[in-house]
Amino acid sequence: MVAPVLQKAVREVLKSLSPGSTMVAADLGCSSGPNTLLVISEVMSTIGAYVQETADDSRAMEVQFFLNDLPGNDFNLVFRSLEPQLRSSLFAAEEEKAVPAPCYITGLPGSMYTRIFPCQSVHLFDSSHCLIWRSKVPEDELVSGGRMVLTFAGRKRGEMPMHGGVARVWELLSEALRHLVQEGRIEKKKLRSFNMPYYAPSLDEVTQLIKHNDLFDLEDIKLFESIWDAHDDSDGDVVIDCSSSAESIAKIIRAGIEPLIVNHFGKDILDELFMVYVSILAKDLEKGKAMCPVIVVMLKKSKH
Repeated sequence: MVAPVLQKAVREVLKSLSPGSTMVAADLGCSSGPNTLLVISEVMSTIGAYVQETADDSRAMEVQFFLNDLPGNDFNLVFRSLEPQLRSSLFAAEEEKAVPAPCYITGLPGSMYTRIFPCQSVHLFDSSHCLIWRSKVPEDELVSGGRMVLTFAGRKRGEMPMHGGVARVWELLSEALRHLVQEGRIEKKKLRSFNMPYYAPSLDEVTQLIKHNDLFDLEDIKLFESIWDAHDDSDGDVVIDCSSSAESIAKIIRAGIEPLIVNHFGKDILDELFMVYVSILAKDLEKGKAMCPVIVVMLKKSKH
């Protein structure tokens, strides 16, 4: 569901560029896992297909791609993964008799709470499940007419804010924290003062906010359901291996929330907390797969 929206955004950017231009794109919150290079791959393959379709060599261009995340991200791992990825892309381009656009990839460590790009310098932003860590949408850095593709957890129409697929996994984490309070591992007042800055909006809320903001034109918005366990590709609602699925989901949650847990409770409880969480989650998955409503939005920076 996300790939077609990203492809559409790339094509719209390409249409707006002058022949021989350099397209600047950025992945905000790139991480360093197996999915880090998927955005680059999708963008470059879309550019290659577009150039082939238009058969216009005069539009020959270069691409500058920024991978942004916090300074603690393993950028060394990212760039070690790049060489085989680029070789694979070049081979695919040769198979299709296409000339790949030169792509210059740069790691950009930096907090999303600060400006990380010069004014009016980026044509395309992509951010997947990192929007909650931003305090400000990067509209100043985006060129007029530039595109943003944002992917984030949401909720279905009619669901209360603290209900639904997203709330389910967080409520179970809360249960694990309460268990550690009962065991004397966490002070009750510490748990009471812990606040998770998280909100899953509905499609209507997102649409209204964008229209009220008036900085962007809403070009596309969709909601779809995604399974929390990315490794589970089985059909139906039954979880075949609840323990394995729980461990997979817990890794996703831990990757996102670990800095907040460490900052508030200290790092000594981390392993124990997520062991308890996996156990609680595995029991809950006996009811069925954990699903997460996901919203994908394509925005165009307004020219007014």
